[in-house]
Amino acid sequence: MSFMKAGRLFQAALLLIPMLALAACGFHLRENAALPPSLQRIHLTVAGGGEFPRMLSRALETSGVTVEDNAGTGIAELRVPVAAFGTDSLTNGGYVRITEYSVHYQVQFDVTGPDGTLLIPLQHINMSREYSYDATNTVGNASQVEEIQHSLNDDMVQAILFRLQAVGKHGLAVPASASSTH
Repeated sequence: MSFMKAGRLFQAALLLIPMLALAACGFHLRENAALPPSLQRIHLTVAGGGEFPRMLSRALETSGVTVEDNAGTGIAELRVPVAAFGTDSLTNGGYVRITEYSVHYQVQFDVTGPDGTLLIPLQHINMSREYSYDATNTVGNASQVEEIQHSLNDDMVQAILFRLQAVGKHGLAVPASASSTH
């Protein structure tokens, strides 16, 4: 009987160690963004396709927002006219071989409240990640770029949600007539 108790205690300790390690390093699960009441119904317009619009829509819904199919009265408008990836070479190896790249991601967005008030003027967010290129593993490079783009999409969605959340905390509304960025 004591052998079984010792085994269970050992299993419990094995499960507890990784959780303590995560807590010690500062890891915390992301919480949903607390968006203001004026943004509880949003019509989302995103230029282009890909996974970014789906990820942004899903994150808004997870935060308690109803993403509307059409704009209308009482519905805020989140416009993303630019969401574009780019790639630059960083370093060259021997015989003019490129060995490092940088993936850039630029997103621009603005938010208009349900009453037509410009809540967030046109914002420009730029993010990038660098990676090493292996000329002998082109399949691995393509999957590496896809993973970097997925990570940038995820980070970009979080950056937008943080700015939307700031509207509720700090009241950053700007009169629509003061905007010259449209």
